[in-house]
Amino acid sequence: MNHTTTVTAGSLKVPDATLHYEVRGQGPLVVLIGAPMHAAHFAPLADLLAADHTVLTTDPRGVNRSSLDDPDQDSTPEMRADDLSRILTHLDAGPAAVFGSSGGAVTSLAFALAHPEQVHTVIAHEAPLNCLLDDREERDAAIEDIIATYASGDVPGAWGKFFVNANITMPEFEESAGAPQEAPAEPDPQEIADERFWFMHEMRATARWQPDIAALRAGPTRIVVGVGDDSAGEFCDRTSIALAAALGTEPTAFPGGHIAFADDPEGFVPRLREVLNGN
Repeated sequence: MNHTTTVTAGSLKVPDATLHYEVRGQGPLVVLIGAPMHAAHFAPLADLLAADHTVLTTDPRGVNRSSLDDPDQDSTPEMRADDLSRILTHLDAGPAAVFGSSGGAVTSLAFALAHPEQVHTVIAHEAPLNCLLDDREERDAAIEDIIATYASGDVPGAWGKFFVNANITMPEFEESAGAPQEAPAEPDPQEIADERFWFMHEMRATARWQPDIAALRAGPTRIVVGVGDDSAGEFCDRTSIALAAALGTEPTAFPGGHIAFADDPEGFVPRLREVLNGN
């Protein structure tokens, strides 16, 4: 890892929020975005990529250091896309390549639709889009049930349902479900706030977003649909295959699973560089 990377942090006031962003490195501009994952989750990957790129990371609105004037305002992919546009304009930067993972992949597609002049390549890594699947109505209902479970105060139950819906096996979660519980560590207030924002104000609009496939196909932006080698059979594997088919392309394989960019950035960055270079 490059331990000498200099990170320049900034904030930008927009009409309804204050947006946090970070810039590091030199070279072609790459944006790394998630939802609900924020800049800190991308920092190890960004440090590696900064060896030969300028890397922009952000906290999505309502999460971590990007505060909302109204904390109960919902966050939509279009809003997050407009936020990214404002940050790039503020920095006088772009057009950019944008790597978005999970909810950030949804944001990246919305960004390509709304601001094509600011993006030349989108890598949409495992976008969780219900509308692409034959069982979309059941998936939409599952999202509503997850949100209702969280709102009722059953946080472990909401996470359990979330992992079931995503078809992601979490052995440590399953093992702890029926085990005697030790006294929990003091919860981090920001993590609790971010978790609440994800369930109550970000999840629904992200999972139920409907991309304009015809406009994406006709637009100038190169769209790459990424999927993890270890994600076979998971919800986002299915949605990624469906998205690629709708766009008339094939999914592009990346090492690891849904959050491999954070779990193993050293293993992830070579493939990301290849795809950024058009391979």
